[in-house]
Amino acid sequence: MLRAKNQALLQMQDVTSAVNALQFYANVQPSIRGRNVYVQFSSHQELTTMDQNQGREDEPNRILLVTIHHMLYPITVDVLHQVFSPHGYVEKIVTFQKSAGFQALIQYQSRQSAITARSTLQGRNIYDGCCQLDIQFSNLDELQVNYNNDRSRDFTNPNLPTEQKGRPSQPGYGDAGGMYGVQGSGGRGGGGYSQMANAAAIAAAFGGGLPPGITGTNDRCTILVANLNPDRIDEDKLFNLFSIYGNIIRIKLLRNKPDHALIQMGDGFQAELAVHFLKGAMLFGKRLEVNFSKHPNITQGADTHEYVNSNLNRFNRNAAKNYRYCCSPTKMIHLSTLPQDITEEDIISLVEEHGTIVNSKVFEMNGKKQALVQFETEEQATEALVCKHASPLSGSVIRISFSQLQNI
Repeated sequence: MLRAKNQALLQMQDVTSAVNALQFYANVQPSIRGRNVYVQFSSHQELTTMDQNQGREDEPNRILLVTIHHMLYPITVDVLHQVFSPHGYVEKIVTFQKSAGFQALIQYQSRQSAITARSTLQGRNIYDGCCQLDIQFSNLDELQVNYNNDRSRDFTNPNLPTEQKGRPSQPGYGDAGGMYGVQGSGGRGGGGYSQMANAAAIAAAFGGGLPPGITGTNDRCTILVANLNPDRIDEDKLFNLFSIYGNIIRIKLLRNKPDHALIQMGDGFQAELAVHFLKGAMLFGKRLEVNFSKHPNITQGADTHEYVNSNLNRFNRNAAKNYRYCCSPTKMIHLSTLPQDITEEDIISLVEEHGTIVNSKVFEMNGKKQALVQFETEEQATEALVCKHASPLSGSVIRISFSQLQNI
């Protein structure tokens, strides 16, 4: 396992087996825990095995690395302190988002407290049926905490500021919302974003580094989408899908190629996210071909739909939070901004026409109703999202995203 790169090397018994495996996955999209993975030959001829526990997970330390699985409810420093402080004096807590999920580093005053906490809490749920704790010993010696807020805390130094004044928050500590330029409505390209600020926002959202497979260097904003189903697709449905990965400037369906469309994203980073996560996705019975266009932008015209000033663009606020939810289509959709009196039956009747519903749940978070719906396939969930995102319901405009949860 190459954990730092989110990669793994796997040695088959012989070359024929390796060729068979690669050929099989050339036609079938492999996924692990809802995340699409990619298989290719390695330049290594042989893997050498060695001791897997080189002073890492099994070497007791006063700092714990905590990963929280099935996180249905938000976890703050205060929640973690409440869970871990009964086992000893907690000095510092830092939380961050990684590809493995929501994680925290918790520093005890003594090593014995950390050992006790790990043995007591490993595998337990913070809330009933969700927020499961996966606890390892960290190999860090000391946590560096710069701010006392709901994402990091130094309990030995209550006088730290809540945020850095006049400068953006550090990747991995803050939500980097202030680092993200507000969408400009003018400008020829419709861009209005600072590349560096955007890179920092993405990096912060993913815990200090870009997602696996994202270079962060692309500057092409326009995407060509092919193999669409022309009988069922329109500009608004494309907007609903591609706006998960960034703000949309304009969309154009090609009249001479009705199964093709051009989509201009807010900037090159957002275009790269869309290409990376949507390449090969299924929609309306077709496997999408998503690539960068040779056109730098889409010129305005009678056959273009303008979205630059749309209040449905998701990245005008909480940009880093929205980057955190970027993923390939999954079987699970998350519905928010719902009416307070919504029921599970209302949710099911809203989306059941799009596929077989395996499970659903309506819940409340921060006083607001939200829902999860699990379909039988990613394609069904994608159809529900593109057809029902931004649709009105009892005076509310529903927001739908993909959820990376495995089950409800």
